[in-house]
Amino acid sequence: MNAQPAKIEIDVNVAAPAWEAVEGLEALVRDCLLKSLALSGAALAPACEISVTFCDDAMIRALNADWRGKDQPTNVLSFPTPGALQAKPLLGDVIVAYETVAREAAEQGKNLRNHAAHMVVHGFLHLIGYDHETAAEAEGMEALERKIAAALGFPDPYADDAEGLAGGTN
Repeated sequence: MNAQPAKIEIDVNVAAPAWEAVEGLEALVRDCLLKSLALSGAALAPACEISVTFCDDAMIRALNADWRGKDQPTNVLSFPTPGALQAKPLLGDVIVAYETVAREAAEQGKNLRNHAAHMVVHGFLHLIGYDHETAAEAEGMEALERKIAAALGFPDPYADDAEGLAGGTN
């Protein structure tokens, strides 16, 4: 059973001006999160909040160094709040870095908007407990990401990615 929250508040923060070039970013985030929630079947608190911040590589590099001990930029970071999923009024934070996501999109021949949407979905799935530390976890998470992308009308985010999530998305 999919017990969706009575109210989910989504805060979208644009901390890097380059992201303003992505039209309708707030609506895109809302669509991605609501579809991810519906298709994941996650049971959240009756009212909860999630924050999505669109930053630059400098900001995500500092966060990655401070929280993960990796002094390098990455595409997306997720910071889930502790506790049982059904009891969290604050689900957590998703942080997406412009330069890394734009570079990956260009290298992989992907549309920036679609790749940014994938990062939001990926980050959200981490907040609700998905991971890709093992091949089995990666396979399950990727399958759900593909399903969500298709439901949103986006192409398969792993169509040309032989390594999938295990290759570096956080």
